[in-house]
Amino acid sequence: MNVFKPEKLFGIIGYPLGHSMSPLLHNWGFAQKDINAVYMAWPTAPEKIADFMNAFKTLPISGASVTIPHKISVMDYIDELTIRAKGVGAVNTLYWEQDKLIGDNTDTAGCSEPLRPHCDHVKNALLLGAGGASRAAIVGLKSLQIKEISITNRTKSKADDLAEEFGISSLDWKKRGDEHYDLIINSTSLGMSGDKQELNPMIMDNVDKKTIAYDLIYNPLETIFLKEAKAKGCKTLSGIEMFLHQGLAQFKIWTGLDLDELRARELLLEHL
Repeated sequence: MNVFKPEKLFGIIGYPLGHSMSPLLHNWGFAQKDINAVYMAWPTAPEKIADFMNAFKTLPISGASVTIPHKISVMDYIDELTIRAKGVGAVNTLYWEQDKLIGDNTDTAGCSEPLRPHCDHVKNALLLGAGGASRAAIVGLKSLQIKEISITNRTKSKADDLAEEFGISSLDWKKRGDEHYDLIINSTSLGMSGDKQELNPMIMDNVDKKTIAYDLIYNPLETIFLKEAKAKGCKTLSGIEMFLHQGLAQFKIWTGLDLDELRARELLLEHL
């Protein structure tokens, strides 16, 4: 009997992990590229992060994805941060460079890469929400050379803080629908499956067919924000793009190889 013995071990740490699609994507990728590796889920409670990171450094683990609530706390155990991770102030990817443990952040690519083919005409962008995902979104938008970036949040002080830190504009939440934006990104939980599903985070008065609407939520795949934007003729992007592109960037860091974007997207959509 043949027993599969992977040469490399990867995984995801977070808590709770629920039904993470990361093992699905990366294990499929390893099979596609004939890489003798396995990717596992490692639910890790916040009080166990120190123990896990000590084990990470002693066991033959080649890399890991990091998700909520560890994206900031894990930075205490890393030897070096990439420029992206420093810019965001959070880590979602771990890998080794010789004997140094490096922390990177591919959430920025999750924001920027789906937009790259569509952003030639984007002069101004509005970011809804000032939580953890918004930091990566700002860095991603800046990498696209978008000149005018505004942020708005129900708690205005949080938007003000990020605006000052990143050199962008802060907007009062009640005024978010007062003017036209070429790009609107939702990083709030409004519209997410559950009791917030029918809540549109945007006032749609000045949204038109020249607007790109990008929702970082992927459950449901088409949020009420995207549904109403599509009805106005907008180009829409769902949160599955964020997940897909941050995962593709992680796979490239770990293996040096590019996965087929179209086939990877099909895989994820089949399992939503």
